[in-house]
Amino acid sequence: METATRSRAWRAILVLCGLVLCGSAAELRAGTLLSPGAGLLVRKSAEPFGVFAFAISAGSLQQKWLLLKDKLDGDMVQLALCDGDRDNCASPAALKLLAIVDQARARDGRARLGETNRAINLAIRAANDGIDDVWSSPLATFARGAGDCEDYAIAKLAALRLAGVAAEDLRIVVVRDVRAGEEHAVVAARLDGRWLMLDNRRMAMVEDDAARSYQPLFALHRSAVMKYVDEPMQVSMMAVEAR
Repeated sequence: METATRSRAWRAILVLCGLVLCGSAAELRAGTLLSPGAGLLVRKSAEPFGVFAFAISAGSLQQKWLLLKDKLDGDMVQLALCDGDRDNCASPAALKLLAIVDQARARDGRARLGETNRAINLAIRAANDGIDDVWSSPLATFARGAGDCEDYAIAKLAALRLAGVAAEDLRIVVVRDVRAGEEHAVVAARLDGRWLMLDNRRMAMVEDDAARSYQPLFALHRSAVMKYVDEPMQVSMMAVEAR
């Protein structure tokens, strides 16, 4: 029995090699979302909001992401071990997050993304970090049961990776909510070539071209620190039809 348990733990560690979400942060500035009404997003790149981005190597957001990196890697190790041996998992926070991962694994495609968004939105109480904005690891957030938008996004990123979503199809996007007049963070998940926004402010997911009140600022992708260099161009439907 002990040998079987040890074997499961080692398998979990091996699986982890493809799951760890280490990486630097992104500090990017993007253009304004025009056209408050119906519009078409003119895509210039495959990134969320159709905007070009390039890697950068400095900035306060990068430093914040790097500070989180070791904690995030450690959480992924613990989650993988607990995933392989639930009976001996000593972390209630890990078991709670893994229960959400189990529900996500039981679904495919959009349903998997939607279940992760809904379940984590319900599992975490919205709380502001105050003046000193602290980015928490997934297990710290679940242990506390509360967090701000970045904490929701980080937890969703970890859960989706554990549920089998490829890292290449996931981003954390920092945006400017022009209606609320504040910065916000969401997870962007690519499905069938389209980017869906997993947002702690709503249960239903929307595509990036429908999130017209969000001005994209930064994108965090694996180990890359990216900066948007162009405006997402909105063209009104009337202008398109007039051509």
